[in-house]
Amino acid sequence: MKLKELIIKNRSYRGYDHTRKVTREELLEMVDCARLSASSMNQQPLKFALAYEEETVDELQKATIWARKLPQLTLPHPGKEPTAFIVICQDMNINDNRPLFIRDVGVTAQSILLAATEMGLGGCMIGSFQKSAFIETLKLGEGIEPILVVAIGKPDEEVVLTDVKDGAVNYYRDENDVHYVPKRALEDIIL
Repeated sequence: MKLKELIIKNRSYRGYDHTRKVTREELLEMVDCARLSASSMNQQPLKFALAYEEETVDELQKATIWARKLPQLTLPHPGKEPTAFIVICQDMNINDNRPLFIRDVGVTAQSILLAATEMGLGGCMIGSFQKSAFIETLKLGEGIEPILVVAIGKPDEEVVLTDVKDGAVNYYRDENDVHYVPKRALEDIIL
């Protein structure tokens, strides 16, 4: 699959096939792609916590907040939760400058999601989560701060890219629970 095809297929999924478990080996391969990605000043302060055991995933799921633009919905729908998480953390013992490495977080998250997409999986970046619950559940050590959560699983929902109309960029769902993601036209973003 070509890169552009991977990017188009890589959506923020909020519904997963709960019967398809993600393995530790698959998660390690995703993190290996992230490890090889660029890092500011090559400091490499990011560490990755893997959650794939059902009990741990369930605990972490309770500490996440999904789809804030759709507050009327409970997402993921019951029984459609992800079967794994990769938690991107910053090791403050290496470097405690959070703003300096926020771009590293984005680069590694995208690398993880592209690797997942190539494997026939998908995911969603989650910035709204209870840090203390993640630290406790994952038994993160001193100076290890969770920065971004990446849900991983086999997508079990339809996500459709659509054109922005009247400047409205908020994602939405129709009566069939199809998720629409408006994208600006190329000519509208070139200066």
